Amino acid sequence: MTVEKKQEFTLKITQANKTQMITIIYEIVICYLEEALVCMTEGRKSEATGSLDHAQSCIDELIHSLNQEYELARNLKGIYLFSKKELTAAGAAGNTGRIERVLKNFRMLHEAYKKLEKEDQSDKLMQNTQRVYAGLTYGRNSLNEDVSYAYMNRGLRA
Repeated sequence: MTVEKKQEFTLKITQANKTQMITIIYEIVICYLEEALVCMTEGRKSEATGSLDHAQSCIDELIHSLNQEYELARNLKGIYLFSKKELTAAGAAGNTGRIERVLKNFRMLHEAYKKLEKEDQSDKLMQNTQRVYAGLTYGRNSLNEDVSYAYMNRGLRA
């Protein structure tokens, strides 16, 4: 994953509520799976394995975020565990079909959570973050971002 993509995800995370956070994790998994597919088809197996490991770490985070009291959470856990097994097998065998199957599932889950985002009006998780203003400020055809340093102590408060 490129540095720019990581910065984009970091910015999204600082502004996200609970539902948006899950959506972002899905986006990260999708990004790593797409990267693994490219690496696998180009014969760069070690890089593909690294991307698959990162995707599995994100899936672990999704598993840990589930509230097991609900049946939906138990169903999602089954999907996540199946996905991890498929990715492990895909990495060992170099099978892109398994990666594509998991990618398809995560794209569908991502779309479902994008719809849920519209219903969730809760506050963002990180309250003490920098403000970022984006707009066409200096360049006619370029997007410029400005970070406001209103708070020196930012992020989650303990």
